[in-house]
Parts: sequence; structure tokens; C-alpha cells
Amino acid sequence: MLTFELWLSTRKQEEYLNRPDDVSRHRAISCHFTMKVLVLCALLALAAADTPLPKRQQDVNHLLWKVYDHHHFDDLKGYAAAFDPVADKSQYKDGGEAAERLVQEYKDHRLLEQHHWFSLFNERQREEALMLFDVFMQCKSWDCAVHNAAYWREHMNEGEFVYALYTAVIHSDLGNGIVLPPLYEVTPHMFTNSEIIQKAYTAKMTNKPGKFEMEFTGTKKNKEQRVAYFGEDIGMNLHHVTWHMDFPFWWEDKYGNHLDRKGELFFWVHHQLTVRFDSERLSNYLDMVDELQWEKPVEEGFAPHTIYKYGGEFPARPDHIHFEDVDGVARVRDMIIMESRIRDAIAHGYITDKDGKVIDIMNDQGVDKLGDIIESSMYSPNVQYYGALHNLAHIMLGRQGDPHGKYNMPPGVMEHFETATRDPTFFRLHKYMDNIFKEHKYSLPPYTHEDLDFPGVNIDSLSIEGELKTFFEDYEFDLRNAVDSAEGIAMVDLKANVHRLNHNDFAFVADVNNNNGKEVVGTFRVYLCPEYDNNHEQFDFNNGSWHCIEMDKFWKKLSPGGNHVVRKSSDSAVTVPDVPSLQSLMDAADSGSFSMPEYERACGIPNRMLLPKGKKDGMEFALILAVTDGGYDLTHPDVESEHGGTHAHCGAHGEIYPDKRPMGFPLDRRIPDRRVFDETTNFKLTHVKVYHDDHHH
Repeated sequence: MLTFELWLSTRKQEEYLNRPDDVSRHRAISCHFTMKVLVLCALLALAAADTPLPKRQQDVNHLLWKVYDHHHFDDLKGYAAAFDPVADKSQYKDGGEAAERLVQEYKDHRLLEQHHWFSLFNERQREEALMLFDVFMQCKSWDCAVHNAAYWREHMNEGEFVYALYTAVIHSDLGNGIVLPPLYEVTPHMFTNSEIIQKAYTAKMTNKPGKFEMEFTGTKKNKEQRVAYFGEDIGMNLHHVTWHMDFPFWWEDKYGNHLDRKGELFFWVHHQLTVRFDSERLSNYLDMVDELQWEKPVEEGFAPHTIYKYGGEFPARPDHIHFEDVDGVARVRDMIIMESRIRDAIAHGYITDKDGKVIDIMNDQGVDKLGDIIESSMYSPNVQYYGALHNLAHIMLGRQGDPHGKYNMPPGVMEHFETATRDPTFFRLHKYMDNIFKEHKYSLPPYTHEDLDFPGVNIDSLSIEGELKTFFEDYEFDLRNAVDSAEGIAMVDLKANVHRLNHNDFAFVADVNNNNGKEVVGTFRVYLCPEYDNNHEQFDFNNGSWHCIEMDKFWKKLSPGGNHVVRKSSDSAVTVPDVPSLQSLMDAADSGSFSMPEYERACGIPNRMLLPKGKKDGMEFALILAVTDGGYDLTHPDVESEHGGTHAHCGAHGEIYPDKRPMGFPLDRRIPDRRVFDETTNFKLTHVKVYHDDHHH
């Protein structure tokens, strides 16, 4: 009866989804999604009840331990040996269709062999990984999922298996509560210099424990090495690859739910990576990054100093190369045509879907559609016409070392989300994409006083509690999964030590007056914006606003009168803490008592990198706070929920995005007249300095 009532209630809400009035429709969507979450929670409780969380976590840990070896754990060995994926089709939601398809591919010897590199940008390899992902998603119970995982781990390519398992745990209800081990400990080759891997092998062969210092790529002769700590940061790499698992370009709603505002999130998360990289460059006395251009040389070469577990070295790219056509992928001319079609759409203010229907983009939703076509994802309304600019650009850049396959080189770092940010050209590529988005955003009408105003709410003061100071620290991670092992040979302790950016804890402090005579909800939007370029020329408000770093976004109930609001940096909706090591996850799960909800999502900027690097004598930033009407902005009834912790860049998993406003509001459009902001009492700007301590211990 309960199920029928929930279904009836949900059906009733769906009737409201087509209301012409935006506000009514938005409320209906919010209510609709809230009810869907309730239904999913009820189903989840039933599906996962057969296996407690500590056991599910233990299974995932064991499946990912020494993933290039055969199973190390007896229960998984038993499952792999005795299980037939298609013997009992009743364990699948689709009657075993996905399992049958994968089994047939295996029997026909069409699957990629083990001990071979895997790239998501390789169409056939991606297809195989998604076949396994589909099998996991069709499982009704954890028992079905773990038996399939144990079986296919022994029969499929290791990279395909890891990718399918990670994405299934993220997107399947059966993965609820599971903390995925950090990928840099599961597949260390993708995050570690080849010199470190070689030292780890030597230590293993001589049976001596080792801790190895990981240096950043290149030398001081290359000025780009000054910012290598950012692109090569293992936490930042993890954020980038996890975001693309949370919002994969291959996602279709048939897998379970619609990924709300996925195209806009694609724009926003990469925009924020780009402006953060620019800020790091300014702190190291470098100009902001230039955009990539297809008809001009790529000035900066890149030698990755990384090696595949199987498949040789990642290819290098020399300085000053001109783009060449890549056989079987795209011509340079194709990339220029795609770009011009997208820019034409922006100039016209509409895109055309595959059936010839015109879709207006001169509104808040336009950037979401543009994100879908620029990436492009399965949500693109016309992939045949607009192409896949972003995805093909990654392949084009990755293959410039061997564009015609003459030397049979494996994929470059740009062809893996784990390694892409290591190459400084990643940021040139995304500055190019970002400028296309900017062209669209700046074609929209500027916000008016009415758009920005929150009547009756005044920000009296804005300040920082604590010191804005950055420093470098050492961090160790486990390398044991980087080396091979054999039965009867003892394990040795192997660690990599990396130099990484961190900052002192601090808090944002605001005194906000509510003169409405009743409680209201405020959306607090916090930004940090560099004040000067590398020549110490001050940015004007219009140009500088595009370079602002989103520091936090949260909701707060404001009582009538004065409200003293303190928000800790560690609570930011932009960041995540370090994921516990694989060994600590194994220890916690083996204890039989496991609950780590704060680590469930790895998508988010590392919390130690919330603050961009400062300068010894202080780097000047504008700190901006906008408090907007949460009663209008918020799409969920729970006012002070953190929505999974990193909703600003990663949304709320399985739900609609909690903020109705465009991402980056109110700084996402051109600002021809600063007075609009200066005359708005719910907007405050103050000046701060970020310091860097070179001698921190």
C-alpha cells in the first residue's frame, strides 16, 4: 500500500512539471525529486539489507587490492571459480540481458586482454567497460554484484574492471555508504613518476622497505615547473577523475536517473580549475595561461615521466609543435568547424537539435545546453552537427607525439582524466573552452538591481578569522599496489612522499542584519578574486569578476535583527578531506564496524587547496560575499543541509542541484556598471592578503 501511495504521489507531482510558470515548475521539480529520493531510500534499504556495510566495504577493498594479480582472498577466489554470470538470470533487473551480452563478447574473444593499457577515450575499450558497468547496475542484490565483480576481475582487462567498479559503486544504490579507496593507491602508475615506480620495484626485489621522494616533472629551466605542484597534485588529479565518474559523458538516463545540470557543471568545475590555476600562476610570478588555438603552435612541450603498468611510457610532446591531423580521430579542420558552429549558435542565441527544432540559449539554462554540446555528452541535442569538441581535443593533444600511429605509442596523459592535469596544456585547452562559455555568458543581459537585491537584508561587515597563510607539507601514500607480488614472498612497506600545498585553518565572518521582521533564509556566496595581473595592473570589476574563485556556498536562517555568521574553511561546499588510505579502509572494514559518511564522495577540490597559494609579502585578493534570497534560490526543503558536502562543484548525488541560480551568480555575467553592486546592501567586498610560508615545518 505504501509503495502505491508513493507512486500515486509522485505521479501527481509529475503533472505539475509542465507548468508554464517557472517558479511553480521549480517547486514541483523539487518536490518531485524529494519524493523520488524517499522511494530510492526505501528500495535501497531492501536491496542492501542482505549485506551489511562493513562486509560490502571489505569486498570492495579486497577486489581492488593488487588488482593486476589474481585474487588474494579466499572468498573471492571461490566466487570467481564457481560463478556463472548467466546461470541465474532472476538476480538481474533486466532478466540477465546485460550479463548475456558481456558473456557472449567474452566467449567470442572480443574483450581486451589483461595486462594492457585502458583509456576511456578509446571507443571500444569504453564500450567494454560500460558492458560490465551495466551488469553491476542490473544486479538486484550485493551478492549478485560481488560475485560478478569477482568473476570479471579474473576475465577482463584490469583498467576496464576498475573503471566499471568505481562508477557502479558511485551510481548504484548498492554502493551506498561505501568509501572508494583513493585511486592513487589502487593504480599508482597513473599518479606517480616512473622513477618512483622503478625504486619501488628495486626495494621489492631486494626485500627492503622504502620511502621515496616524489619530485615534480621537469626542472627550473622550465618556468611551468613553478606550478607543477598544482597540476600534479594527487588530490587534484583525484578530484578531476572522480568528477568525470560522477558526471560521465557517456551517461544515459536509462542507468537510473537524470544528472541535473550536468552541462553547466561541466562548465563550472572546469572554469574553477582554470581560474584556480591562473591564481597559482600569479602567485608564482607567471602570466595567466593563454588559450589554445588550433592554427597556432603549442609552445610548451611536456615530458610526463610516467609509465603505464603495461604498455610502456606515456609519450612526450616537444616544444613549438603545430597541430597535426590524428589518423582515425579528427582533422585540425574538423576541430575548427566544430568550434565555429558552436560560436555561431552563441551569436544567434539558439542551438538546433537533431530534428531541426530551435532551442533558445539566451537564458539561465543556455549554459547547460552549451556544456552538453561542447563536452559533448549523451545529453547533447545534436552531436552529429556540433560534434564533441572537448573529448576530441583531449585525444588530439594526447596523440601529437605520434599522430599517425607510426611508432605505435600508447595514449598520452591527456587521454586519461587521472593524468590530464599534469600537462600544462590541459589548462590552455580549458582556457580555450572557458572563453567560449564566457562569450555566451557575456552575451546575456547584465543583472539588474532587482536581480541582485535581497530586500531588508544588509551585510554590515565581512572579515576573516585566523590567518590566510599557505605552506607546503609532506604527505605519504602507499605504493604496494604498484609492484607485482607472488605467493610465498613477503610484502615490504613501500611509500611515496609528495610535497603538497596546504593552508592554515580560517573562517569567514559576517554580520548580517535582517530588517524584515521575520525569519528569512539567506544563500551565502563567497568568492576570492585576484586584484592584480602579473604586471601589477589592477583588474577592473568587470574583467576581474571572471577570475573569481568560488570559496563556499551555504544556506543560513537569518533571525530578525543582527546575525553573527561564522563559517569554517573546513566546512566549505567546494572541498573534500583526504580519502583514507586503502590500508586504513581495510582495517576499518575488517573490524566489523564501518561508517565513514564524510568520505563517501571524493568529488571536490582537496580541502587543503581551498586557499590559493599566497606570496611571502602577501598576495592581494578581493573577498566578496553576496547574500541572496534563499527562499527563491533553494530547491530543497532542508535549509541547512550540506547536500553531500561538495554540492557547489559536484551537485547533490541523485538529486537536483540545490541552488536554483546560475553557477557563479552574481559574478557570471558582464558588469558594465559596478554601481549596481555598490548600491546593493546584500553585497560586500573587502580586501585581504594571502601569505605563503616557505619555512613551514
